[in-house]
Amino acid sequence: MAAAPIALASGRLLAVRRAVAAVFAVHGAVTGSFATRVPWVQEHVGASPGQLGLALAFPAVGASLAMPLAGRISHRFGARRALGTLLAMWTLSLLLPVLAPNLPALCCALFVFGASAGMADVVMNALGVDIEEGLNRPIMSGLHGMWSVGALSGSAGGTVAAHLDVDARAHLAAAAVFLTLLGLTACRGVTDLRSASVGDPPPRFALPPKSALVIGAVGFCAVFAEGASLDWSAVYLRDVLGTSPGLAAASTTAFACTMALARLIGDAVVSRFGAVRTVRLGGMSATAGGALIVGAAHPAMAVVGFALIGLGIAVVVPLAFAAAGRSGPAPSQAIAGVATITYTSGLVAPSAMGTVAEATSLTGSFALVTVLALGLVVGAGVLRSAERPTGTAPLPDPA
Repeated sequence: MAAAPIALASGRLLAVRRAVAAVFAVHGAVTGSFATRVPWVQEHVGASPGQLGLALAFPAVGASLAMPLAGRISHRFGARRALGTLLAMWTLSLLLPVLAPNLPALCCALFVFGASAGMADVVMNALGVDIEEGLNRPIMSGLHGMWSVGALSGSAGGTVAAHLDVDARAHLAAAAVFLTLLGLTACRGVTDLRSASVGDPPPRFALPPKSALVIGAVGFCAVFAEGASLDWSAVYLRDVLGTSPGLAAASTTAFACTMALARLIGDAVVSRFGAVRTVRLGGMSATAGGALIVGAAHPAMAVVGFALIGLGIAVVVPLAFAAAGRSGPAPSQAIAGVATITYTSGLVAPSAMGTVAEATSLTGSFALVTVLALGLVVGAGVLRSAERPTGTAPLPDPA
C-alpha cells in the first residue's frame, strides 16, 4: 500500500519547492562541470576516441541499474534523508573520473558516477511530483529548467577553469566541495511529503510497471532527439552544410538555449493548454525542426531547426515523470522505470545516429529523429495523468 501524502500549508509547500528547485540546479551543475573536463580525462588516461566513447556509456549503465533501488532507499530512510545522502554521493563522485589512473578505473568511476546520479534523480523527481500534487499546478517543467540552469552554470565555470589551464583535479575538487555544501543546505529545506509507508516496502529491484513502459516510450522519443541534437548538431552543420566551427557550435547553443527557456516557462504553458496538448504542440515544433534540418539548403535553416527541436522536446521528460508519479500506487518505482527508459535512450542515441549515418547519411540520421519527434504527436495522450484534475484551482504564489 502506498504512503499517504502529507497535507502542508501552501506557504510551506512553496518553500519546499524552492529547496527542491535548488537540488535540481545542483544536480545539473555536476553534469555541466564534468562535461567541460572530458578532454582532460581522455588525455589523462590516454584513451582513444573509441575507448572514450565506451567509457562514457558507463554512467548510463550505472544509472539504469541503480535507479530501481531508489524507491526502497526512499521508503526506508524517508525522502529527505535519502535525497541528502544520494545527492552528496553524486556531488562527491564528481572527483572519481579525474582520479582514475587508467581506462578500466575510469569505467568503474563513471559507473559509480552514473549510479549515484540516477538514484538522486529518481528521489528528487518523486518529490517534485508530490509537491505538484500539493500545489495543484504544474511545476515539473520549471524544476527541470533549474536543472538546465545548473548545467549551464557548471559548464560556464568549467569553461573558465579550462581556459585558465586549471588542473581538472583541483577544479572538480573545489566544485565537488562547493556543490556538496550547497546541496546539503538545500536539502535542509526539504520535507518528507509522504507519511510512513504502510505494508511491505518496495522490492530491492523491480522491473518497471507497464504504465511506466508506455509513458517511457514517449520520453524515449524526446531524449533520443535531445541526445542526437546535442552530440551531432555541430557535426551536421560542419560536414553536411560545410560551415565554420563557430557557426556549427551555434546550432548546439541554439538548441540548449531554447530548451532551457522552454522548460522555465513550460509550467505556465502546461497550465494553459494541459499536458497532452502541450506535448502535441511540442512534437509538431520538433517535427518541423527535424524537417528543416533534413531539407536545409542553408546553415541558418538548420540552426532554426535545432532551436525548434529544443523548444519542442523541452517539457516532455518533466511531464513524463509527472505522469509516471500518478500512474500507480508506487510513484518512485514508476518514475524509476521511466527514468531507466529515458537514460537508455540517451545511451543508444549517439551510436544509433552514427550507425544510420554510416548506412545512409547524416541526413538520414536526422530523418530518424524527425520520425521520433512525430511520435510525440501520436503518443502524447499517454501523458494525460500528468494533467491537473479539472475543477481544482492552483494555490497562489506568495506576494
